[in-house]
Amino acid sequence: MLSVQGDLGEELFKGWTDEQKRDEIGRLVAGFRAGLPIGIVCNMAEKIAGGETSARRYLLSFMSLEERRDAAATESGGVKELVSRILGV
Repeated sequence: MLSVQGDLGEELFKGWTDEQKRDEIGRLVAGFRAGLPIGIVCNMAEKIAGGETSARRYLLSFMSLEERRDAAATESGGVKELVSRILGV
């Protein structure tokens, strides 16, 4: 359950293995391909992976450069900055 501070499960994710994290981030990417906004994918990937650098590593393994660029182009403002930074574009 989410705490009042907006915890998105960070405590739970800390106990996950790299394989569990990879599987869950893979599901997020599949969700993106089915219509889930990339901003949500990046935010959740960061929480699951435990940081921006780790999230980027996982997302780069699932998404081509072209797909990452196209995804970043769909966003604007602060979300675009976050998405571009995490996706490395």
